[in-house]
Amino acid sequence: MKKEYILEACVDSVESALAAAQGGATRLELCANLILGGTTPTPALFDAVREAVDLPVRVLIRPRFGDFLYTNWEHEIMCRDISTFAARGACAFVFGALRPDGSLHLEQMADLVAAAQGLPVTLHRAFDVCRDPMDTLEQAIDLGIGTILTSGQAATAWEGRALIGRLLDRAEVRSDILIGGGVNAGVIRAFRRELPLARAFHLSGKQVLDSGMAWRNRQVNMGLPGISEFQVWRTDEQAIRSAAQALEETAS
Repeated sequence: MKKEYILEACVDSVESALAAAQGGATRLELCANLILGGTTPTPALFDAVREAVDLPVRVLIRPRFGDFLYTNWEHEIMCRDISTFAARGACAFVFGALRPDGSLHLEQMADLVAAAQGLPVTLHRAFDVCRDPMDTLEQAIDLGIGTILTSGQAATAWEGRALIGRLLDRAEVRSDILIGGGVNAGVIRAFRRELPLARAFHLSGKQVLDSGMAWRNRQVNMGLPGISEFQVWRTDEQAIRSAAQALEETAS
């Protein structure tokens, strides 16, 4: 039976995908480098996740971490990546591109949507740093984008709930407002009480695990300062299950 809600888990490993599926997620957003906000995954990771779980997989297309102002080469790579994953069976794509003034880059977005060949598209949290969210919502809908992922332009979705409420009212049935940013079971229950139209939620449900490495040379850092080499991010199956239960309880 089709669920009356969307519970999207953002994952960057097969292990996390399995945990999300077992916890009750209705679909996955697949990325790499979740610790950096997510980048485009490899085709091998995509194939492995599809072999491991029977859930729809939306693929994040983001060539690097940082802002969403892309060069011509970065844009070309994004289009190529979309074509690659579409051929491998991706069910949808997640991307966003902005101009220097904070407006949606309509030409680049149109190219990316065209590369998706009719598959569903999510405008990701580039939306949360755009200049005018209401204009951007209408532009995205005009481009045929069916989902907007947003925290309401705030640090967390709960802090941004006033804007999210306005977006839900404006979008109506034309686009799903996918609520993300600090989402957990308690936040879902609070949203459902305050904004009954809220029915689509996005979370990683992450837990930080200690590395299995026994030998640790702490004098060498392989990545960004402040990020431990000896921590692993994984989706917590119980966090996803609790979120799913919160949605089930409030869906009726």
